[in-house]
Amino acid sequence: MAIRNLRLEGDEILKKKSREVEKIDERILTLIDDMIETMHKYNGVGLAAVQVGILKRIIVIDLYDGNGPIAMINPVIIKTKGEVEVEEGCLSFPNKFAKVKRPEQVTADFLDLEGNTIRVKAKDLLAQAICHEVDHLNGEVFVDKMIPGTLEYVESEEDEK
Repeated sequence: MAIRNLRLEGDEILKKKSREVEKIDERILTLIDDMIETMHKYNGVGLAAVQVGILKRIIVIDLYDGNGPIAMINPVIIKTKGEVEVEEGCLSFPNKFAKVKRPEQVTADFLDLEGNTIRVKAKDLLAQAICHEVDHLNGEVFVDKMIPGTLEYVESEEDEK
């Protein structure tokens, strides 16, 4: 496993649409392991492959709720319900946060590591994370969807040094 370099705000790749994974092979599984390790290193809740420079439809999510990380290959949101205003940040936009409108609940289909189709019904933070990461796969970032006037920059300890 390895920590991958994050692609940051302004990197053109973040605006590109990711391609479907045709075959789940050793390279894809290694990429997923690396993505999980990278997400954990930066204390992220989710990470899309495009954020480490790979245009594949893969996302990983960890709610740090004891259930461990989830890897979703070729995720598709098939149904949404309700709408909530939530605050979001993104590993590709360090220290930036904004309010975004997201569905309250989502139903999504994806492939697991063995290639089985899984359907998940998600709400709250999991629904928000799925929407945020699937946006990445479509070349959209949260600042494109933010409610105007809500963007905040929060200084980190490194900025203060």
